[in-house]
Formats: sequence, C-alpha cells, structure tokens
Amino acid sequence: MNSRKRLVLSAVSALITLSLVITACGPTPTPEIIKQTVEVPVVVTATPVPKGPVTITFWHAYNPLETETLDTKVIPAFEKAHPDIKVQAQPVPYDEFHRKLLTALAGGTAPDLIRSDIIWVPEFAELGALVALDELMPDFNTFKDKVFPGPLSTNFWKGHYYGLPLDTNCRVLLWNKAVFQAAGISGPPKTFDEFLTACEKIKALGKDKYGFADGGTYAWAVNPWIWSSGGDITDPQITKATGYLNGPGTVAAYEFLLNLVKKEYIHPGILGGGVDTWGGFAKGEIAMVLEGPWFPPLFDQQFPDVEYGFALMPAGPGGAISVVGGEDIVMFQQSKNKEAAAEFIRFMLSPETQLTMAEAGQMPVLSELLATEYMQKHPFYGVFLEQLKTAKARTPHPAWPKMEDILTQTGQAILRGEKPAQAALDEAAAKIDALLSSQ
Repeated sequence: MNSRKRLVLSAVSALITLSLVITACGPTPTPEIIKQTVEVPVVVTATPVPKGPVTITFWHAYNPLETETLDTKVIPAFEKAHPDIKVQAQPVPYDEFHRKLLTALAGGTAPDLIRSDIIWVPEFAELGALVALDELMPDFNTFKDKVFPGPLSTNFWKGHYYGLPLDTNCRVLLWNKAVFQAAGISGPPKTFDEFLTACEKIKALGKDKYGFADGGTYAWAVNPWIWSSGGDITDPQITKATGYLNGPGTVAAYEFLLNLVKKEYIHPGILGGGVDTWGGFAKGEIAMVLEGPWFPPLFDQQFPDVEYGFALMPAGPGGAISVVGGEDIVMFQQSKNKEAAAEFIRFMLSPETQLTMAEAGQMPVLSELLATEYMQKHPFYGVFLEQLKTAKARTPHPAWPKMEDILTQTGQAILRGEKPAQAALDEAAAKIDALLSSQ
C-alpha cells in the first residue's frame, strides 16, 4: 500500500472512531480521537469491461416513490440495454448514509456508486476515496456541457470533477396572490427595489403582516441575497474569504436584510426564534417565501385553497441568483467494475432516464430538457429550471460545515444589531481565511 492510500484510510478510520465515540457517549464534550491505520487492499485503477456478467452496487436515499421508479423502470431498462451488467440498488436512510459509507470504506466494501449529497463530494474527494470522472470517462466533457453549471460545480475539487449532477433543486420566490391583491400589487417583484416596495405595501395591511420570511441566517437562506447583491463567500479558487465575504456586495446584502428586519418587513423568525413559514404563508400573514420544488405537492395537500404564484429570485446588482441543492452521482476507488459503473452513470444522465425520474419528483439536471413538452407543460418545474441557469452552489469545500457555522453566527450578530455589517464580516472573513489556509 502506498503512502497516499495509507493516509486516506487512516483519516477515514479516525472519522469513524470519532463518530462512534460521539454516538456512544452522547453529550460528552471532548471525545477521544484514536487514529488507526486500516490495512485493506484497494483497487485504484480503471479496469476493462469484464467479458462475463458483473454486478455493480448503487447506494441511494431516494424516497419510496423514487425508489419504486428506480427499481421498476430505470434499472430494468438499463439491464435490458446492458445484459452483462446487473445493478444492485440499495436504499440507505439519509441519517445513516454518511456513517455507513465511512464504515464501508474502512472495510474495503464501499459500493461502486452512490447518489451523494452535494456537500459530501469534496469531503470524500479530499480523502482520496472518489474516482476523478474527468480522468476515467473519455466522454466526460459531453456530460459536463449538458448539465447546469451550478449543480456541476459541486463536483469540482482541486482541479478535477469527482462526480456529475444526478438531480437538482433550487429556491424560487413564491407569492401569496390574495395578500398581493389586498395590497394592490399586480405581480411578484422582479428587482430588489420592487421587493422593498412590495414589502412596504404589505406591511401597511397590518402589524402582523410580513412581506417575507425565512428560517435563519444559514447559507441556504442568506446566500441568494449575497450573490444577487454582487457579493460572494470566497474567491473562485476557495483560497480566501477576505475581499469577498467582507467585500461591498456582501456587506450591501446584509445591510439590505437588516433594513427589512428594522422595518418589520421580514418575519422576526430569521433572528432564530423560529417561524412556521408554510402556516404563515397559508394564513396570509407572510406574503413571500423562497422555496424548492418539494413545496407544491406537500403544501397543496395541507392548504388546497391557497392560491400562489412562482417567480425568480428578485434581481439585485449581481443578478437574480438562487442557491442550488440536490444530489450527485460519484464512483469510489474501491469499485472493481469502474467501466460498468461508468456506463450506469451515462444511463442515469440520459434524457430518457432524467425524464423518468422527473415524473417521480426529481428535478432533472440537463439544460436541454427545458424545451421538452413535459417540462413546458409542467405546472412548476419550468421556473425552477429557469432559475437554475444562474443558481450557485454553497462553497464546495471539506471545511464548509465550519464555514457555515461562522456565517450563521455572523448573520445573527448583524441582523440583531449587535455589530455593524462591515466589522462583523471582517472578523468572519479572517476566521474563514484561517480555516482555508489549514487545509
């Protein structure tokens, strides 16, 4: 085993040990980290397509409806087209997925492929556990050019792409039609200025009326305002935050939100007190929310009589930019059937498979599907796909969880009026610089 493999598995073992200690000891504040090198054989080079039948394993956390579509439509179609490749799909509960995967990696039993949360990709790439698909797949650029850039960016780490987007989502603006009519507003705001004006008119309806609401100051909530203001979290290479997180665009975004809080245009739940955005939206107490494509089917079951519309994120000086969510498909170095696994990736990224999974509720990642009849007639996919043209991913970096904690606390301090935006963001940028320099 070379030094690189030894380093990887040692790190994985340490992570597992830490996870087990935390689970076993509950709130114990300082769990002991025991580093242990696990000696296991690992296949690290591509293998040719076997002549005989092979089985590849695919772990996922699809919901029951999506799993049924995968098992009864997608995989049978793949196996019919590829009679020498069988797919063994294994659903794994999301809450157990990450730990189960670390355990499998340490034991040398990782699956060939997984449907990965986008925030896990840089972590496993940094550990050396993933295959760089742009090196393995000679036709990688064909797929790279077909998918939305925001979801694609979540697979990039240190010069290589370690996966491809599999499904995606983002947030768009939902507006309550009854509240807008009562306030005399003809349609959803297209710009920051129109958003501010709409909030002012909605507030005039009553003290308990709010133009907008969101659940906190974490990146999923705040980043759309930062990017649309022309700001950012780090430089494009993710080497420093100074000059970006504390730059004029980001400062302007937080000052814009602070103004909304002071004027009570935004529900105070953003300060951490909690807010039932769906309930408030249904009652007409909250006029606008940013939500994903999971909202309509679930909300409509609870509140079938509420009429609402969809719109793009209001545009600021930086454009109308939302935040990307979703999952990627990645391959592990321990796969013994890399070429067969690559064939399954290609199949999952085909227009036919993407549309099949779309019928089960999965947002496709291929920009060419925007023009299809299914998407054109779909009641709400169209606006989400349009928003995805400019949507961005949260910073794809192994240190992201710590970075987001800093952002959340900084946002709270600013919106509570405890620190001026510039000073608070200067401090946050310095902390994140230190995190990035330690990687």
